[in-house]
Amino acid sequence: MSFAYAGLIGGMSSVSAQQAIPLCQPPTSGEYLLLVVSPTADNQKQLRSALPPELKTITCKYLNETVTRIGGFKKIDDANRWARYVSNIVGLSAIITTRPTTADVQPPQTQPQPQLQQQPLQQTVNYNPQALGEGYAVLVDYYNRPELVNNVQQAVGGNVGFVSYGQRPYLLAVYTTNQSEAYNTLQKLNNGGFVASIVDSRKVILLRSTVRL
Repeated sequence: MSFAYAGLIGGMSSVSAQQAIPLCQPPTSGEYLLLVVSPTADNQKQLRSALPPELKTITCKYLNETVTRIGGFKKIDDANRWARYVSNIVGLSAIITTRPTTADVQPPQTQPQPQLQQQPLQQTVNYNPQALGEGYAVLVDYYNRPELVNNVQQAVGGNVGFVSYGQRPYLLAVYTTNQSEAYNTLQKLNNGGFVASIVDSRKVILLRSTVRL
C-alpha cells in the first residue's frame, strides 16, 4: 500500500505548510497513533510548544481534517494519557487509532474513498440521522464488506450501529461516556483484527442504532 507522506519542517511559513500537507501515514502494526485536530497554524504552534521534543509531530490530513500526528505509542494507556494532556492543556480534541497486529487482515485505504458503494447496508437501514452526544465513539471501517457486521457484533458482544464520520460510513462498535469502556473495546477489536478508531462522539452522525443483515 502506498501512502503520501512528507515531513513538514517546523520553520515553514503557514502558507507553504498549508500547501504541502500530506495524507497521514498509518500506524505500524501494534502502534497506537494520536491524531490531534489542529486546523490552524496557531493550533499547530501551540500544540508543538506544549509537547516535549522527544514526541515527533507531523502535520497531515486525516478524513479531510488537518491533524497533528503523534506516533510511537506501544500502549493504549500512553496514548490515552497524552490525549487527556492535549485536551486539558491545549484544548484540542484527539483521535486515537491503531492497526491490527495480525498480518492477514485488510490494509487501511490510502485515502478517503467517496465513491464507496454502501448499497448492501442501505437496503437494511432506514435513515434518521442524528448527532451523538458527548463521549467516545469506537468506529470500525467495514471496507464495503457488510459481512463484517456479524464479526464485529461477536467481537463486542452486542449490537452494532451504522454512522457517518468525516463524510464516510463506519460501523459503530460502541458509544459511551465511559473512557475505560471505549479503550477496552478498541483493544478488543484490535486483537480481533479490525481497523478501529476512537473519536469524539459529538462529531459522529448516527444513521442507525442497530444494523442487521
